[in-house]
Amino acid sequence: MKNLFIEYPKCTTCQKAKKWLESHNIEFIDRHIVENNPTEKELIEWIQKSGKELKKWFNTSGLKYKELNLKEKLANMSEAEKIKILASDGMLVKRPIVISDKGILVGFKEDEWKRVLLR
Repeated sequence: MKNLFIEYPKCTTCQKAKKWLESHNIEFIDRHIVENNPTEKELIEWIQKSGKELKKWFNTSGLKYKELNLKEKLANMSEAEKIKILASDGMLVKRPIVISDKGILVGFKEDEWKRVLLR
């Protein structure tokens, strides 16, 4: 399986991560997170495989997250409701995301990316 790189092209962190992938000759398929938002089914699978808490998948610094007052609302939502809201709008999902046979990465932390993708 080729790596899947999910990004919002205007996001500077996504741009930095994409350059990092290219500089390490890591092949990937590019997917625009707003034009092709992760589905509930994809999110459920990826969250489970990533080993990361569901709350780590939210773009907490995004305008949409703040507009919807999710910081307050998430505490009273079920896991299914949280996934449903994540799947409703790509701007709510933390990015970039890499889906790889080697692991699933959310957000760009270079050390973590090196450990997972360059092994």
